[in-house]
Amino acid sequence: MTRTVELTTYLPTDPDTAWEHLQTSALLHHIANPLVKFVPRGDGFPKRWTDGEHRAWMFLFGLIPLLWQAIVISRPEGPEGVRVLRDNGYSPVIRRWDHWIEIAPEDGGTRYTDRVHIDAGLLTLPVTLFAKAFYAHRQERWRVLAETGFRALDS
Repeated sequence: MTRTVELTTYLPTDPDTAWEHLQTSALLHHIANPLVKFVPRGDGFPKRWTDGEHRAWMFLFGLIPLLWQAIVISRPEGPEGVRVLRDNGYSPVIRRWDHWIEIAPEDGGTRYTDRVHIDAGLLTLPVTLFAKAFYAHRQERWRVLAETGFRALDS
């Protein structure tokens, strides 16, 4: 049983700037914090995401282990004017975590959308509820970053 979570927000920054930051692992660490901490397995995350699979240990609140997650990056073609980054991930518990991020111009800023399709078997409902909270948290962190000119990423 697959469920979908979709949240959209407005970012007070231009789409080019949002797109550039989206492609960095520093942004993932910042917007997931403190709800989820990603610790790369192996050689670490690239500074700028490369297409392919990257694995990470995940910790709830930086303390409670959540197993590992495969982050599988690609950049599919989007509708005209929309840039797309896809993480077609999975883990030992989550068979499908197909996360589509869309960046598009809107009213002098950026329309940012998280859409994730989730299949975790019997755990799909609780994982979906977690995803709703996680993406709401991420989008709030995105908005604050954009409002402050992404200064927090420079430190």
